[in-house]
Amino acid sequence: MAPVAPAALAAFQPAARTAPIPLPHGRRSPAEGAGADGIDFDGFPSSDLIWEDRGAMGSLLTWRSLGWTGFFGLVLCAWVALFAMNMDAGLNLLGRPMSMGVAEMGAHTHAHAHGAAGWGLGVVFSMWALMVAAMMLPTMVPALSVYDDLIRGADGTRAGWFGVIAGYGLAWLGAAALLGLAQVWLSSLGVVSDLGASRSGWLNAALLGGAGVYQFTRVKAHCHDKCRSPLAFYLGAWRPGLAGGGVMGLRMGLYCIGCCWPIMALAFVGGVMNLIWMGIATLFMVIEKLPDLGRFVYRPAGVALVAAAVYTAASAASFA
Repeated sequence: MAPVAPAALAAFQPAARTAPIPLPHGRRSPAEGAGADGIDFDGFPSSDLIWEDRGAMGSLLTWRSLGWTGFFGLVLCAWVALFAMNMDAGLNLLGRPMSMGVAEMGAHTHAHAHGAAGWGLGVVFSMWALMVAAMMLPTMVPALSVYDDLIRGADGTRAGWFGVIAGYGLAWLGAAALLGLAQVWLSSLGVVSDLGASRSGWLNAALLGGAGVYQFTRVKAHCHDKCRSPLAFYLGAWRPGLAGGGVMGLRMGLYCIGCCWPIMALAFVGGVMNLIWMGIATLFMVIEKLPDLGRFVYRPAGVALVAAAVYTAASAASFA
């Protein structure tokens, strides 16, 4: 993508809502693209109604409220489902047995019978799918907020907004399948436990060190820039409508995977059933993608991860 002049970016800012905003690829503005009945081609109220027909604002805001409520409801349901899985397995928030003695034996028996090796890929994939929904959907809030502004100030549509979520989710479901395959394979080798926690200090050191070094790579920097600058991303990749939103969401999801996959792989260090680790990792990835803060976070985090890897390797060597 060619560099965008500051003046062009300023003209694209959602705050300037008094006139339609020009978009790349020769797309029409909302005023030009809306049908005579005020409905876009995806069956949703057209975005220009908020300007030309104040009486229809209620309909548009209803779709907006429904979308955001459903989005956060999905995130909440994913966290509740993960918590329920922990409780069913007799595990605490750290993914460890809740108590000693008979209860601990019961938890270990349950985990052994239903862990990665016993469950198979289907259930392990379901668990990873819940994890990516709980952890990665919150990180796309800035991108969805920018698209929401473009519904009111440019060529965006509510259907396109839903399409962005669908495409993004599809990309991460693919990542969940790969992570699930990795867990089943490592569990069959005995490298990780049935609860998805590494049994090797050297593996922990390798995962921590790899994630830390990755923070300084050009691939990380490129993907991170795309993730924390959704407005620039939309400028270079804009496609209207439901299908267009899906394509943009898929591309955004792939950039997000390129940015965050080493952090997700650290689940094998803390254990994939460790809800405390999930919460900390989610908070870090949300902050990392904030436009104003993200660039100040990811490289210091790399230093911290490398330091943790050195300490873990030293500990593993001392017990060798």
